[in-house]
Amino acid sequence: MTDINNPIGIFDSGLGGLSVLRTALHFLPGERFVYYGDIANSPYGTKTEEEVFVYAHRITRLLLDQGIKALVIACNTATCAAAAQLRAMYPDLIIIGMEPALKLAHDQCPTGQILVLATPVSLGSEKYRRLYENYGERAVSIPCPGLMEYVEKGDVDSEEIRTYLKEKTAPFLENGTPPAAIVLGCTHYVFLKSTVQELFPYSRVLDGNEGTVRQLQRRLQQSGLLSGREPGGSRYSLSFNTEKDCGNTERIAQALLIRST
Repeated sequence: MTDINNPIGIFDSGLGGLSVLRTALHFLPGERFVYYGDIANSPYGTKTEEEVFVYAHRITRLLLDQGIKALVIACNTATCAAAAQLRAMYPDLIIIGMEPALKLAHDQCPTGQILVLATPVSLGSEKYRRLYENYGERAVSIPCPGLMEYVEKGDVDSEEIRTYLKEKTAPFLENGTPPAAIVLGCTHYVFLKSTVQELFPYSRVLDGNEGTVRQLQRRLQQSGLLSGREPGGSRYSLSFNTEKDCGNTERIAQALLIRST
């Protein structure tokens, strides 16, 4: 029987999933977390779905060996490529994935254009196609290869990023009119939220992190696995699959975790 005090596993291709961890630490104060960043195989967004599934399955087994009671796939690309198969393989494990906040944007902004920024794999997935069919009549999907690499370096507000975002979005703006909403469809992009908001001060900038954590909370509650532990002490551990300077990765990770947005 699973212990309610066991940790929750969270993984991503790199540092982007730390934005989900940060949200989870806020909304689930009694829980502990183990985070895994698969930096050696990033970016997932330019890989095939088959390759991403292999990475995700390996990480799932690794986290199960650490006794996790639930798993959060804190990566939109990996969710599209692996969540359904992993749920079939591990039916007793709570597995929560990510989804671009297109429905949220559709509901909160009943008129006006919606821009969805995401990786090529996410935008090309069957999961996103179904989401777009239901809520995308006013949406424009913009693939952003290379954007997550800025976050991996700890660069979230440079002039280079602003130029990248302007160049990516400019061709899709209707007569130069700002969109009603911009959906950050990659967990890495959540760390760019303030920068995007500065560029588009009259647009709503939305992401799926809170919705994902709320879903995790509901599933834990339904399964009787929500921890009643008093908040306090060390609540998370970080590990990274990287051939780079691990100390520098840890430094960037901690800096990202304490960012307000």
